[in-house]
Amino acid sequence: MPSTLKSSLLAAVAGAVSVSAHGHVIKVTIDGKSYQGFDPTSAPYGPQPDSITWSNGAKDNGFVLSSALQDPDIICHLDATNAALSAPVNAGGDVSITWNQWPDSHKGPVIDYLADCGGDCSTVDKTTLKWFKIAEAGQLELGAGSGQTGKWADDLLIEDNLTWKVTIPSSIKPGNYVLRHELIALHEGGSEGKAQMYPQCINLKISGSGTQSPEGVVGTQLYTATDPGILHNIYNDEKLSSVADYKIPGPALVKFDGSSSSSSNSGAGSSSAAPAPTTTSAAPTQPSTSAPVGSSTPAVPNNQTPVSSPATPKPTKTCSKKRHARRHARQVKNL
Repeated sequence: MPSTLKSSLLAAVAGAVSVSAHGHVIKVTIDGKSYQGFDPTSAPYGPQPDSITWSNGAKDNGFVLSSALQDPDIICHLDATNAALSAPVNAGGDVSITWNQWPDSHKGPVIDYLADCGGDCSTVDKTTLKWFKIAEAGQLELGAGSGQTGKWADDLLIEDNLTWKVTIPSSIKPGNYVLRHELIALHEGGSEGKAQMYPQCINLKISGSGTQSPEGVVGTQLYTATDPGILHNIYNDEKLSSVADYKIPGPALVKFDGSSSSSSNSGAGSSSAAPAPTTTSAAPTQPSTSAPVGSSTPAVPNNQTPVSSPATPKPTKTCSKKRHARRHARQVKNL
């Protein structure tokens, strides 16, 4: 086989493996009710039902590169548009977020933010949303030897049936909010601009008697490409003394009622060096096609079929690294 043809085939296979490894949120479960997530891999083949999760253009489950952190794509993913619906949740309640897939190789932190829409989240301008961090989890255990990656927050996601649970602060002011749930993959994070960002946005209508209304920052100011938690080589753990040496990127956790919030999945944040405790799976509940009791915003339309288990992703076309880069970080060249 000619060497040029062999190289092209290997590049195509590598691109296909990389694409198949990515993921998106397929289900959100709140107070026993399940809501179907937007599926970007199906969107090109037909209309998607109205959802509480924002739509995005990551047709092959792609990412936003850390070289594009000042681009609006970093806010809620590639070409993201507002979700039509909002899900009711009580302050202090849990939101369980289920992904369709996530590869073991994509090590990195899991971070959750909220932003007050100041009105209707279905029409708010995403570039004006100000995000404050309510939960984070980073590195949980150091690698046992040189070149070994250790345990990370996304490993907990995989262990928990691809489900991540975040608690809404009990003292937050009621209103309409967007939850920004993000996985960051650092398997190429040792090279500037090559970390992979996977933000997913969810509309919530929070009820309660809280009064806290934290100030946040707009999405294009959350990170820079050289932040220590983004420009980070996960294969050099021998240079670290503890997991606290990894600094989770983004603003500090907001203080609610005198203490920092943390995801119920996480056992170590930026301020803790302790490994995570063993967690139990947040078992998905039986989906419902009716709106949750007390909701003032429709949750799932009658023609929408909630998802009860992670779906098998549709096959995607293989692509070279260059085509993959153009699709998911158009401003980055020579990926």
